[in-house]
Amino acid sequence: MAVVNKKKGVLAILTGGGDVPGLNPAIRAITIRALREGFQVVGLRRGWAGIMELSRDKKADNQLNYEILTDERVNKMGRTGGTFLHTSRTRPSKVARDDVPLHLQEEYNEEINDLTPEVIKNLDYLGVDYLIPMGGDDTLSYAVELYKKGVNIVGIPKTMDNDVPGTDYCIGFSTAVTRTIEIVNNLRTTAGSHERFLVLEVFGRYAGFTAMLPTMAGAANRCVIPEYKFDIERLTELLSEDRNHNPSRYSIVLVSEGAMFSGGEMVFKDTNLDAYGHKKLGGIGDLVSEELKNRSAKYNNGKRINVVNQKLAYLVRGGSPDAIDSIVPMAYGNLALDLILEGVHGRLVVLKNGRYDNMPIEVLCAESKTVDVGRFYNTDRLRPFYKKFAMKPLFIMMD
Repeated sequence: MAVVNKKKGVLAILTGGGDVPGLNPAIRAITIRALREGFQVVGLRRGWAGIMELSRDKKADNQLNYEILTDERVNKMGRTGGTFLHTSRTRPSKVARDDVPLHLQEEYNEEINDLTPEVIKNLDYLGVDYLIPMGGDDTLSYAVELYKKGVNIVGIPKTMDNDVPGTDYCIGFSTAVTRTIEIVNNLRTTAGSHERFLVLEVFGRYAGFTAMLPTMAGAANRCVIPEYKFDIERLTELLSEDRNHNPSRYSIVLVSEGAMFSGGEMVFKDTNLDAYGHKKLGGIGDLVSEELKNRSAKYNNGKRINVVNQKLAYLVRGGSPDAIDSIVPMAYGNLALDLILEGVHGRLVVLKNGRYDNMPIEVLCAESKTVDVGRFYNTDRLRPFYKKFAMKPLFIMMD
């Protein structure tokens, strides 16, 4: 039997996928409320990896797989960024032979293995009554698999891309937008000093929200997003026009990592796949920068315009959460507890139309969430539309 002692019940929390500011405030909110209600709270470490790799041998050292959470522990960490429970991109239903835990390799020795039975046994071993996974559509899609196999799940959406279906807001998005605006404004002085184009590659594999919102807020002149394949010649023309009209002689474009040239495809760092079948993106900002420089002379009296090229990447997901990513995680955590106390599971806590709510967790598999190009993106001007704002949600294009 595990070291977890059951009280009113045992509630487990895990964080999967990429880190974002706001995860620790959510863990804090869940833990404090759950302890007050008489639950014992277990933090599963390293996302799905921790519970998958746990050994049920009484002599095993499982300190890297889970910990018992206390007020003191979560209060100390609740104001910080990242996730103190750590994270991974593990998918237990598709585990390569080399990634199978040592104590399971004799039983699971195929090229690809489904360790879901072990995950369920390990949750039972810890006495877990309810599981609250926090993650994006990858992490939460595996939670749907577990729910269908009888695990009591209440999910919390997290991703700086803000692309989890069913909700207007995912933990981490506001801080990513805030950081993007701050960094762009800091780099204006360099771009202006040298009279250059400023190209910034931002997160956004399939959805362009992290490029659209900062641009709409005035951080950039143009943005290119995954939902619309853009003409690099048109982008060069527009940025040159913007630069010529700017007294400081610079212009700015935000480039989603999943953006694609007309007639092209996504740009990948290599061909390796993660556990969810994704190749690692990276490089579109470099290509855009080079193309802009090479084409710019046509719009600048025969002289090429140099480029300041910066990939924002982890700069926008590190550090402390902003106000929204402190408040929303607190509310999401308490929403999850409200459901659990009512005996409800198989739900995803959400924000819809400015109100907190919950949806069936299967919504994650029923639809995708991307920018509605026809309503929100001006494909000729390569920037958001600025019209018809009445009755839109806080972040405009999330309805």
